[in-house]
Parts: sequence; structure tokens; C-alpha cells
Amino acid sequence: TLLLKDVGCSSNAARICSLFVTDDLIFKRDSKALESGRAEQIHFALAHMGKGGTFTDRLRAMVNMAVNGGGISRELIDVRCHRGADVVRQMRFSETVARGILDLDEHWNGKGQPEGRAGTAISLFARIALLAQVVDVFHTRSGHKAALAEARHRAGSWFDPALVAALEQVGADPGFWVALRQPDIGGAVMALEPKGIARPVDDDYLDAVAAGFAQVVDAKSPFTSGHSDRVALFADLIAEELALDGPRRRWLRRAALLHDIGKLGVSNAVLDKPGKLDEVEWAAIKLHPALGETILSRITAFRDLAVIAGAHHERLDGKGYPRGLAAAEIGLDTRIVTAADIFDALTADRPYRARMPVAKAIEIMRDGVGTSIDPDCLAALERAMEKVERIAEQRAA
Repeated sequence: TLLLKDVGCSSNAARICSLFVTDDLIFKRDSKALESGRAEQIHFALAHMGKGGTFTDRLRAMVNMAVNGGGISRELIDVRCHRGADVVRQMRFSETVARGILDLDEHWNGKGQPEGRAGTAISLFARIALLAQVVDVFHTRSGHKAALAEARHRAGSWFDPALVAALEQVGADPGFWVALRQPDIGGAVMALEPKGIARPVDDDYLDAVAAGFAQVVDAKSPFTSGHSDRVALFADLIAEELALDGPRRRWLRRAALLHDIGKLGVSNAVLDKPGKLDEVEWAAIKLHPALGETILSRITAFRDLAVIAGAHHERLDGKGYPRGLAAAEIGLDTRIVTAADIFDALTADRPYRARMPVAKAIEIMRDGVGTSIDPDCLAALERAMEKVERIAEQRAA
């Protein structure tokens, strides 16, 4: 539950950017230190809104918050919690884990959200996760004394008093706080998993996890809704035309579903910007393949997919990003996903333009053959689209 606690956050990222005209990543990070109460919430929102817009945008957002602040907060938390719970269910985690995600913003005194649960009616996993995330924010910013003071202050209101007492007990050891600042903290957390617990992992399970994470990625922006699923479909159609075998196509579909996972680290202020990106914003976009590669390389079951996430914006002429790989360094699987990704980008709505007809998209892609697009992949895509069109015509008749 703790490792998956923020899995629903992408679903309200675009809404946060729209409502507050700000960077959703900074907004969410700072909100972890937010106290309860309408006055505190409004003060927080006013301090963060408008940083990415004009004076008029800021004024409009401020008026909206003053009138609808409580409802907005409930809406954002409700979407995040319910969406997160649904995603972990799709990933085949237990209902206990899903309930932990759903209850993450519930408070001990019953004044939390989304269901207003109180006391021990709140999932134990959620009670621990809420305390842990707030303590982490205050510890990172101000040290362990501030973290403990904040936990004591919220005991009985936000936090289960028994859990705060347990924190004070383990926090009496200075080594506990030192360990939290170590660079290998991720490995230390993984080492805590009980060795006797093992879960069989088969292809169906990996497909479900990949599909779940694809939903998390695509939920981040209204312009990417369904993008990963479509790229997986187009990649599979290309692979079929290239006569790749079944197991490889299944592996490739997984890679396509996860190719954009690095976009979770990019602000929606950049992803959804309707105009031209400036130099800093473009640099942020160009980081997402490398970030995706880093994320997937840390997951044993998906480590072999990392290279595709990291290279799907590379070009055959060496002018791609993030590494500027040469054609000989870009494998067929990556070339397939790249072609599928470009095709979907052209045939779907984007913040800066409307979708294109298939014929127009193919025409544009032909101009990139040999520089950004593999000729065999494009030819396979064209054959696949012709088959799809014939089937559609037959059904219409």
C-alpha cells in the first residue's frame, strides 16, 4: 500500500493545473504539509495558484477558490482515492491494499475524505501511510524534531494516537532518522519484505500490471487518454505484419503500454500547454524517456522493457533524444513502438492541434522515413491500416 499510495494522483493532475494555473508536481509535493481546515486550504491554494498564468488567470482562479474551495478539495481527493483503488484492483492486488489506497486521506477524527471514516474504521494500511507521508515531508524539510512535533500535534485529529506512539518509540533511536536520509533507501525498503512470501508471476499477471500502469500514465492528461492502449494496438498490428511470433508480440505490447511511464515526472503545465514550449519546458519533456527507463529498470519483471521506454524518441539520423543514438543502436522493437507512437500522436487530439485523418498522418510519416521512422515499420503500418479500413467497409456494408 505504501509503495502504491500515490497511484491515483495522475488522475487529478490536469484538473489541478487547470484550477490553480500552477505546476501540479510542486502543488502536490507542498500539499503534504498542509493542515486541515478550510482556512488553511484556501491560504495554501492562494499561495500556489497562478504561478503558470497571467494576472487574469490568477484572479479567476482565486475567485473560484474563494467560492468553491471546499468542493474543489473534495473533488480532487475523491478522484484520486477512488481512481487509485480501481487501478490497484486491476493490477490484481488484494482488496485490503485497494482499501488502503481508498482511505489514504481519511482522518482519525472523521473529518477526512472521501468517505469521512473515523478511528479504526479506517484501513490500518491507510492510517500508517498517512502518518508516514506527512512525517517524511516534515523530516525532509525541517528534521526529525519537527516531524515528531507535527505527528504529536495531529495525533487524535489526523493520526491514530497509537501509531504516533509507535513512531515516537522507533524515533527515539537516532539511527532510524539517519537511515531515512541514505541514498540507498529504496534498496533498504525492498529488503524489509518478508522472505517467506512469494507470489507466482505469469504473463497474464504482467499484462494486468502493465495495463494498470498505462491507465495511470494516460490519466495524467486529457490529451493522452487511451494513448498507451492505442500505441500498444498499433505496435501489435505492425509486429503482426512483420511476422513477429506470439510471445514477442505479447512482450512488445507490454513495452508499448509502458513506453511513456516517464511522463509521470513531467508537470501538466508542460504536457497540456496549448502553445509552443519554451527552452526549459522542452528540456522537461525530453527527460521523460530517460526517467521511464530508470523506473522500469528498477522493476525486475519489466527491466527488459526499459530500453524501449528510454529510446522511443530516438531517431535513425541520430537527432533524437535523450541520447542521440545512431540507427545501428536502435532495435526493431523500439522502431516499432516509435512508429506506433508517432502515428497515434498525429491521429489524436493534442493541446496545440486537432487530430489528423489517417491518410494525412501516413503522408507526413513518409517524409520521416529513414530519418525518424523505419521504412519497414511504416510499410507494415500502412498494410495494417488498409486491412482495418477494408474490415470497416465490410461491416458497414
